[in-house]
Amino acid sequence: MRIDVFTIFPDMVQDFAERCLLGRARAAHVLDVRVHDLRAGADDPHRSVDDAPFGGGPGMVLMPGPLFASIEAVDPPRPLYLLGAGGRPLDQAKVGRLAASHGFSLLCGRYEGVDDRVRRHLVDGELSIGDYVLAGGEVAAMVVLEAVARLVPGVMGNVQSGDDESFRDGLLEYPQFTRPFDFRGWTVPEVLRSGDHGRIARWRRAQALARTVSVRPDLIASRGGLSEQDLALLEAADELAYPAVPPHGSPEGPPKAPHP
Repeated sequence: MRIDVFTIFPDMVQDFAERCLLGRARAAHVLDVRVHDLRAGADDPHRSVDDAPFGGGPGMVLMPGPLFASIEAVDPPRPLYLLGAGGRPLDQAKVGRLAASHGFSLLCGRYEGVDDRVRRHLVDGELSIGDYVLAGGEVAAMVVLEAVARLVPGVMGNVQSGDDESFRDGLLEYPQFTRPFDFRGWTVPEVLRSGDHGRIARWRRAQALARTVSVRPDLIASRGGLSEQDLALLEAADELAYPAVPPHGSPEGPPKAPHP
């Protein structure tokens, strides 16, 4: 898979793409991540890419000329997405579709945004990583790169790692535990040490449901509510021996540590 990223801070994105999963995937030729400097499309000695907005107002706007020139010189894989707060929200379903494609490209916005002719006539769509404003699209590009890369076959060591996690089935992920069994008085639920895989699967499903109901009820609503099977599972007391963690900021607050 080839992914091209266009930015005025190529070193920032390049350094990120050389590390951890992304770096190993690039070294193994599973991913082809190419980072391009938008200033390469500038036609003045100062390599200018921004100018004041028509109509007045604070800040600067990325000019169309350098952006069109940079992207047309490379002819990157399509679709080309502009990263900005006004884009469609990135979710796990979109991540999965991108990971299943042959490639795509990302354009990092900056300052007050891009000239609207870029949005209308150069890019194929817009992506947002959340309803908040960043100084630029570089951090968003890193989020997209990592979220997509880990689902590309051959990137993660265990191909099943991406199959059972938050948002995969519209639910948050169930709790995970490892050694030691007893840490500061907190113990691992007995069901996970039972060796009964059917019971473990039911417990994990119940925990995912309970956690999502508690923390992200909007996800339950988007799934059309709880099914009769889900409700029956939640009502099974023995499956919920480990309590769901209340959301941060709730009256209950974070779970308290037991006294030694």
